[in-house]
Amino acid sequence: MIKKLQFYFLIAGVCVSLNATAQDAISYQTPPKEIADLLLAKPTPGVSIDGKAEWILFSERNSYPSVEELAMPEYRIAGLRLNPNNYSPSRQNYINNFSLKNIKSNQTFQVTGLPTPLYAGNLSWNPSENKIAFTNTTQKGVDLYIIDIATKKATKTNKAYLNVVLGSGLTWLNDNTIIYRTVTKPASAAPTKPLMPKGPTIQQNLGKAAPSATYQDLIKSPFDEQLFEFFATSQLVKNTAGIETPIGKPSIYARVSLSPDKNYMMVETIRKPFSYLVSAYGFPSTVTITDLAGKPVKVIAELPSSEGTPSGYDNTQNVARGFDWRDDEPATIVWAKPLDSGLIKNNVPFHDAVYALSAPFTGTEKELFKTQTRYRGIQWGDANLALVMEGLRSKQTSKVSRYNPTTGAVEELYSRNQTDAYGNPGSPVTVKNKYGRQVIKTVDNGTKLLMNNPVGSSEKGDLPFLAKFDLSSKKNEIIWRSAEGTYEYVSDVINPDQLILLTRKESQKLVPNYYIKNLVLRVADRPITDFANPYPSLEGITKEKISYKRADGVDLTGDLYLPRGYNKDKDGPLPTLIWAYPREFNSAADAAQIRGSKDKFTAINWGSPIYWVTRGYAILDNAEMPIVAKDGKKPNDTFIEQLKLNAEAAINKLSDLGVGDKKRMAVGGHSYGAFMTANLLAHTDLFAAGIARSGAYNRTLTPFGFQNEERTYWQAPQLYYEMSPFSYADKIKTPILLIHGDSDDNPGTFPINSERLFNAIKGAGGTTRFVFLPYEAHGYRGKENILHTLWEEDQWLEKYVKAKK
Repeated sequence: MIKKLQFYFLIAGVCVSLNATAQDAISYQTPPKEIADLLLAKPTPGVSIDGKAEWILFSERNSYPSVEELAMPEYRIAGLRLNPNNYSPSRQNYINNFSLKNIKSNQTFQVTGLPTPLYAGNLSWNPSENKIAFTNTTQKGVDLYIIDIATKKATKTNKAYLNVVLGSGLTWLNDNTIIYRTVTKPASAAPTKPLMPKGPTIQQNLGKAAPSATYQDLIKSPFDEQLFEFFATSQLVKNTAGIETPIGKPSIYARVSLSPDKNYMMVETIRKPFSYLVSAYGFPSTVTITDLAGKPVKVIAELPSSEGTPSGYDNTQNVARGFDWRDDEPATIVWAKPLDSGLIKNNVPFHDAVYALSAPFTGTEKELFKTQTRYRGIQWGDANLALVMEGLRSKQTSKVSRYNPTTGAVEELYSRNQTDAYGNPGSPVTVKNKYGRQVIKTVDNGTKLLMNNPVGSSEKGDLPFLAKFDLSSKKNEIIWRSAEGTYEYVSDVINPDQLILLTRKESQKLVPNYYIKNLVLRVADRPITDFANPYPSLEGITKEKISYKRADGVDLTGDLYLPRGYNKDKDGPLPTLIWAYPREFNSAADAAQIRGSKDKFTAINWGSPIYWVTRGYAILDNAEMPIVAKDGKKPNDTFIEQLKLNAEAAINKLSDLGVGDKKRMAVGGHSYGAFMTANLLAHTDLFAAGIARSGAYNRTLTPFGFQNEERTYWQAPQLYYEMSPFSYADKIKTPILLIHGDSDDNPGTFPINSERLFNAIKGAGGTTRFVFLPYEAHGYRGKENILHTLWEEDQWLEKYVKAKK
């Protein structure tokens, strides 16, 4: 298999120079040892802690699967990628070991009874948190195991294989009974594709508008429809002590949700006709309330395909949406409907209304309240308190109101621009109620909310905090904040009344670990994990949050990394890599806010630019590239102009600091960052080279909007042309490395983007190289592919940046 993959890569990887147009027929390469060692470092275990902070479950994972694993059989249908042999998604990150730690005794126990090899996922604690369910995926099917905390042993409990094509659906009915979906037929019974189709694939539209995002892996033929129906159909069962009892009849279950009193289920089932324009979760569906035997009690809604949703981010279909249970009542279903026919431009006093219907579901729905903008959800507390969220994506606005379920009164608590990081008061702390549901916790005799902000953006950088929000004065009082010099956030509030917290703390030198903190007694924090530094080779590098202004006065920041032992007076300016991702803002003040923290421990993933600090480069990571609305225009109306300002400001700052060499600057990014990179190389000569991974370069391929741009191509054709680096491919003379996964699954970044941009630059005589990675999606996973990608990037930087004098 590996030889086949090498051959595939050999014919897929393309190389071009000014004097050559042949393929560069090479096998997989590995980067320098300092880079490879960082990539392959053993990951820190995942942590799952029970609500009482008595037990920790540690989950260990492999660093990266081999490309051979990615090459396993795969069907791509209805926006899904599934393994046809085992009724599961084909691309997952699995857990390969479990251990348990008792926090009080500080003892760690290996979980026994685990299958070998272990490919685990979908962790779920039972209500009493003395058992943990997980799935284990094999080549033939998906099994269910349950870890008993008392015995530290895992036991297989299913008879039939699970069907997790549309999600695991693991739901605990009680401490000993769990509900899930099983397969109805062996995978070997799947339809086989006939050599001779019944006829051509035909789609039609009879005058009804159906704008659609550019989803990938959609249904393309009647045979795809058969495959989707076969693999998505499952049987709902409840399992008690290994005995599986069917619930209802087989169906295509998109969602199954238990009522708080656990006497009913809300079931959403997908029905035909299947769409060729949207993914499975946009197919027509039926929302039904059933009893625990699966018998229908009430059909709540018959929902159409989402392909009829009008374009525009704040528009919605003129149908009910957002079905959910009310967490503080036994069995009440809640949903929203538009009052503006789904079109936000319609001038109406209220745009949405929210309704409820309670068991036994025989009456008429009751209107609870209306929202002035688009309803986004509700967080329940008790009979006197709930929080209603609403807002507009197009205007980047968000509002939270207090709703009294008893009186029906709605009162605004706070509103802000979503991009105003400093103004974020946090999210309410929740506790389990008598139904086992998470509900809002009030403190100080019900007068205040406990608010947790795990980011805590401020003028000094991110400093997470815990606060009390006064429901009367509507003011937020911070009662604890991460100390400067560290980055510590509240992972969980163990006891809201006694203010006992579980926190995760780190600094540039302190490896992230978990602690128990008591704000009342103010005793020393008690460490409950002791993870070692997985990246010893990064010790000694320096990290600094730098601030600077662009020419029009907008403040910018970035994370500057410098090599170990570097002395600018002795070593002089360094070759530099600037890595960024543009974001849109309606407010220049919001764009200027400081984001991130200089005090975070330096962690590294497959796509990080930080690898090259070990190779003698200065790295400016997270370089702010804001695109700000100006003079009443939309942000993207001056996209190219603002990219130039951002890049010039970063380069000038690095040069002024004496750490960056203006003649040896590279720029790079992934996805929208790749789009940025190609545009900068097309419209400026600021850089010596560029690296663009998995980008979109021709915006006409996303005609119904992209990123936060909601205007369609036909509404703003000139904008789509000018923002497309493909339109200016003949101007790209700076060397650009294009990398793309041949199985990219991200809406909009179809691999053809990189293929066509490469061909265009090549045709115009530019310097470019195109690396096409086999079996890779939008994010890269295969070990060999990632190592080779790092080698390509290293070679590109060494040749076109470091070597340039």
